[in-house]
Amino acid sequence: MPSRRDLIRMTDEERAAFLKSHKTLTIVSNGVGGHPHPMPMWFALDDDGGVRMSTFRKSQKVKNIERDPKVTLLCEEGTEYAELRGVVIYGRCEIVDDLRTVQDTLVDITGGDAASDPTAREKMYAVIEATASKRVLLHTRPDKIVSWDHTKLAGKY
Repeated sequence: MPSRRDLIRMTDEERAAFLKSHKTLTIVSNGVGGHPHPMPMWFALDDDGGVRMSTFRKSQKVKNIERDPKVTLLCEEGTEYAELRGVVIYGRCEIVDDLRTVQDTLVDITGGDAASDPTAREKMYAVIEATASKRVLLHTRPDKIVSWDHTKLAGKY
């Protein structure tokens, strides 16, 4: 008999679909005093499982990650136990200070369907240029991923 953990674990495809269906996750960096520093972030996914976010260059998240690149990312949903679903990604976060890369990420995060149209994409670059110049990319590659989907239990606990 499979373990309960095995029963609720998402497949790679389920995890990808779950993450793509959400706009916000929580990034947890290690704060200066040792306390976790959780912050909600809009995000985009790379084809290889990497997670991209953009934040202001002078933010506390950036300072924390400069000191310690280990982060935890959490995306979750559900209000009842039987509905709980989520993904936790443990990884190291790279800070990328490149305007075009930041713009690409912002367009991927905010552009919706228009982000896949090259002409619309170029127009979006001009709109976000002012804010993008003050930002960096936070790029996390997963070291370990944990997931759960309690709907797979079909109400049996």
